Amino acid sequence: MSARILVVDDVDTNVRLLEAKLTIEYYDVLTCRDGAAAIELARAEQPDLILLDVMMPNMDGFETCKRLKDDPSTRHIPVVLVTALDGRPDRIKGLEAGADDFLSKPLDDIILMARVRSLTRLMIVIDELREREQSVNRIGIGDAGVERLRGTGGRILIVDDNEDQAQRMMYELGKMHRPVHIRPDSRDLGASMSGVDLIIINTVTKGFDGLRLLAHLRARENTRNLPILTVVDAEDRQRLVKALELGASDIVTVPVDPEELAVRTVTQVRRKRYAEFLRERLERNLEAAVTDVLTGLHNRRYMASQLSSMVARANHGGDSIAVLILDLDHFKAINDSFGHDAGDEVLREFAVRVATRVRAVDLPCRLGGEEFVVVMPGTSLEDAQRIAERIRRDVSQVPFRIASTGEQLNVTVSVGVAASVEGDTPESLLKRADQGVYEAKKLGRDKVAVRAA
Repeated sequence: MSARILVVDDVDTNVRLLEAKLTIEYYDVLTCRDGAAAIELARAEQPDLILLDVMMPNMDGFETCKRLKDDPSTRHIPVVLVTALDGRPDRIKGLEAGADDFLSKPLDDIILMARVRSLTRLMIVIDELREREQSVNRIGIGDAGVERLRGTGGRILIVDDNEDQAQRMMYELGKMHRPVHIRPDSRDLGASMSGVDLIIINTVTKGFDGLRLLAHLRARENTRNLPILTVVDAEDRQRLVKALELGASDIVTVPVDPEELAVRTVTQVRRKRYAEFLRERLERNLEAAVTDVLTGLHNRRYMASQLSSMVARANHGGDSIAVLILDLDHFKAINDSFGHDAGDEVLREFAVRVATRVRAVDLPCRLGGEEFVVVMPGTSLEDAQRIAERIRRDVSQVPFRIASTGEQLNVTVSVGVAASVEGDTPESLLKRADQGVYEAKKLGRDKVAVRAA
């Protein structure tokens, strides 16, 4: 798994050394020598990870990191601060500036590469979501709203058989979150995963294998994307690296520093909510692409794609398809006499009546204006005609009530019915049903007309 990594350091020797190490591992490496250049390069190139030195002139790594995280165009990029400083205050300061990790010089090559792989794996998921979102934005259906995503108030599940350590973490995290402690041998462990924003697993224990639990959670679909923070022993390099390789989102070493734990937890919760925000907004945008805003039915675009695949299957030995085209009679008169708001109410009510009078497998859609279509897979011409008659009777026999005025309107619909035959195309099938609508109109409206091939 390759990725693009930006290395920022004012010392040429450090830059060349890191560049060589990463290039050997087949990473694409960008370099620069100061914070201002790093910000501009990050905006332009959108790297998958930034390795940022702390001690630089003019703008140090802390300030550079803060500016990167304050910028909407770069805040999603993971930043690892690399420095000779190893004091607790500096580590906390870096994490509070938004850094995703803090590595000390001289760098341990194995831990460095494990951390790089872990963070670039995360960025692949985020990048895919952002790319899909940008795609729907380009075709004009995106939600351009800005969301404020907090990293507090999360539900944190602590899996630990060390009671004292768990209680200390509960106390610290309880200041900003809703932590829950559960023992690894609890029967409720699986059920406790529901609605969790972060799982903390202690791997420094002989009571259970925390790494195996980590691997198990990463293998399950419903927990695969959950942030998991593992408690590790910094001296046990093998288990520390293994935790990152198995998919730990972050690590904290024993003895657990309460303040560092709190900062890392906020970062993980915020990151999870950002990914969820992207997924939910993408789903909304994709739904908007195939949904008619007024009626809630599927739109012409969705109908066309589904009908095309159904007709193709029918032409290769699959079930036949029937199509109804429904056109409200004298709809212009409704708009002219009662206003467009009343017309919209009629369209919404008509959509409800159609959707509740067809089968679950059928596909009711709005083509546009007062014209609707129902695609009916595995349906004969006779069955489609019977359903069309049921819809027509329901529309004509029960008046439409206009909520805004309290009036009741008598509305009728003309319906054209057609069923697929061998060699049909979506266009030819719809054309026959449309001819049925014209025939129903000529017969005096409020009629169902069947057009055989």
